[in-house]
Amino acid sequence: RITSFFKNPFETTMCYDIKTSLETQLKRAKRFNDEQAIREIEKKLLPYLDLPLYHASGYSHPKLLIYTSDSPNTPIIASWGLVPHWVKDNIQRKKIWNNTLNARGETIFEKPSFRESARSKRCLIYIDGFYEHHHFKGKTYPFLIKKKNNDPVILAGLWSEWVDVETGEIQNTFTIVTTKGNKLLEKIHNNPKLAGPRMPLILTEKIAENWIVADLKDNLDVKSLQELIQPFPDRELESYPVSRLRGKQYLGNVVEIAKPVTYEDLVF
Repeated sequence: RITSFFKNPFETTMCYDIKTSLETQLKRAKRFNDEQAIREIEKKLLPYLDLPLYHASGYSHPKLLIYTSDSPNTPIIASWGLVPHWVKDNIQRKKIWNNTLNARGETIFEKPSFRESARSKRCLIYIDGFYEHHHFKGKTYPFLIKKKNNDPVILAGLWSEWVDVETGEIQNTFTIVTTKGNKLLEKIHNNPKLAGPRMPLILTEKIAENWIVADLKDNLDVKSLQELIQPFPDRELESYPVSRLRGKQYLGNVVEIAKPVTYEDLVF
C-alpha cells in the first residue's frame, strides 16, 4: 500500500483534500465569546497560516489549527502529516509524512506510527468540507462534501510533537482518522482499486469532547474510544462536483475551486 502512494499518491485518496477558513478553524475557540482571547490567538497564530484554504492537498503539508486534550479550547498550529517522535531526522521525516496523512481508525492502536498518539495525543480539526474523487467511465471527477447546514465539519485526528535534531525546534504534526464510508461516500468514493469506500471520522460536538479526553488508562477506555469510530450519517451531508483538483486545469487555492460545476459527460 505504501508503495502505491509513491507510484501515484492520488489514486488511493481517502481524505487528502480539504477546504477550511479562519472563521471555521476558530469556531471552537469562539464558543466562550472571549474576544480578547480570540484577538490574542489571531495575533500569535494568523501570521503563520495561509488561510483561507479553498483547496489544500495533504501532500503540500499545510499548517492548520488543531485542538488537543492539552489545549482543548485554544488551538495550536500543526502541519498535516504526522511525524512520530521517534523519527530520527528530516530525511526520515520526509519519507514518512506522505504516508501518515490519514490513519485508519480500525488500526490506530496497532500501527507504530499512531499507537502512542491514539492513547494520549488525540485532536480535533475544524474544516468547511473535504474533497473526494468519483470514478466514471475511466475518468475521475472531484466532489466537495460538506454539512447541509454549513456548520463546520469536526474531524477526529491524532497529533505528535517532533523535535528537529538539527535545529532543536519542536514541530507539531497531525493525521486525520478515517472510517468506513457511509452511503453517500459509497456512491462517490468508488475507486475500483480500493477494497471499499472510506471517509474521514466526522464527530458531533458531543462526541468531539469524548475524543479529546485525557490519557486512556486501560483497555475499557480504549474500547470506549473505538466505539466512537463510526461513519457519519449521510443525511446530514451534501455533495456536488467541483473543478479539477489536479493537472493543467487546476485553478489553485481560489474561491472558484469550491463552487459547483457541471460535467456534461458525468452521470451521477
